[in-house]
Amino acid sequence: MLELILQALFSGVLQGGSYALIALGLALVFGTMKVINLAHGELVLLAAYIAYTVESSLGVNPVFAIPLALLIVCAAAVLVYFLVDLIRQDRELNSLLLTYGIAIILTNAIQLIWSADIRSTGSAWFQEPVVIGPLYSMRSELVFFVVSLALMTGLWWWLSRSWYGRAVRAVSSQRDAAKLMGVNPRKTELVSFIVASILASFAGVALFSYGVIQPSYGHVLTVKAFIITVLAGMGSIPGVLVGALLLGVTEALTVTLASSALQELAGMCLFLLVLFVMPNGLFGAAGRRG
Repeated sequence: MLELILQALFSGVLQGGSYALIALGLALVFGTMKVINLAHGELVLLAAYIAYTVESSLGVNPVFAIPLALLIVCAAAVLVYFLVDLIRQDRELNSLLLTYGIAIILTNAIQLIWSADIRSTGSAWFQEPVVIGPLYSMRSELVFFVVSLALMTGLWWWLSRSWYGRAVRAVSSQRDAAKLMGVNPRKTELVSFIVASILASFAGVALFSYGVIQPSYGHVLTVKAFIITVLAGMGSIPGVLVGALLLGVTEALTVTLASSALQELAGMCLFLLVLFVMPNGLFGAAGRRG
């Protein structure tokens, strides 16, 4: 029993790394624009299907799909940004309706192009098991967990040290004051959308490398990203990793000790529990950076 619990904790931590990549993009856009992009999960899923297409058409490792995924997903994210930027009244509410509509369009487009069949990688290299003492995982899970940590470290450095990173934080903190300091809010918001799409591209390829994908999975990813963002505290970038790991471990323990049918319910119960006990999230307003 102890070994099962340890394995569940290990698998949950690895899964949490991918969840963090997905949630970071959503949190970054919310931090700069106060907009919850409900099409974010579909952008992640689009990258996953691009990885599937590259693997099935060219017979190469899905990791080689990352450049193409970056190009297409970034272009789609820029289009979403310009549509959201057209909103002049009740931006928060109207952007929810707009991005929800875009999410439906993307879901149906994915289904028309790739059909509703479930897809998974056939890469033997990614599927090869890796054993660490009593624990095991697929190679793809370990590889993309390390990639996730590297990207999160890079994002933290970018937000802390680069000019555009500081601009993102300034717009997030006080938009009007940032304008007085010479920051262009629209350009900064566009940069945050592009960075979020880069994270979504890597997350999508990771998702395809160790799991299964289908067109209806996009909204599930968006919900998970939203749960993690709220767990961390709305707009809290550093807390996203903690929230993602917590969600991943909770789901893994639920599957191991109870039933896989309760996996999504466990995540929602965790979400409601944190909201009830700590309305501002685990990190709250004091932990926000970006």
